[in-house]
Amino acid sequence: MTAHIRLAEITDANRDAVIAVRVHPAQERFVASVEASFRHAQARPEANPWLRAAYDGDEPVGFVMLSWNATPRPGVLGPYFLWRLLVGAGRQGRGYGTAILDEVVALLCADGATTLLTSYVPGEGCPEPFYRRYGFVPTGEVDEDGEIVLSLDLGTRP
Repeated sequence: MTAHIRLAEITDANRDAVIAVRVHPAQERFVASVEASFRHAQARPEANPWLRAAYDGDEPVGFVMLSWNATPRPGVLGPYFLWRLLVGAGRQGRGYGTAILDEVVALLCADGATTLLTSYVPGEGCPEPFYRRYGFVPTGEVDEDGEIVLSLDLGTRP
């Protein structure tokens, strides 16, 4: 199946439906919930948080949060950093994660970005294989939380 994703702003009207999107319980140690992401974004305005719900038709199936053109500084990777990407437990394995990233990459390229960074918590079941298949490569850095930092050259994406 090819996933067709639309990224939408999060408003009072869709907030509860987006918060209800949750990963498998076994993945919760690797990715914070949507609700926790809202708190993290509010606590770090210097990271220029950009949050969007990922929809398939009228149903939210995922969530993405980036630092959008943030000035890199201690605790803020960037300028473009994929801070959070999650796909609901019942929707995984259907191409939604790739489709969400494709949409994000298109928007970043339109904004003039050349590189997208992300990070992951290492461990059994972590998202590293997904990011590596997409084209991210390790930078050799580890952030202050012990997460492995990856980089995607946006010029390599179609």
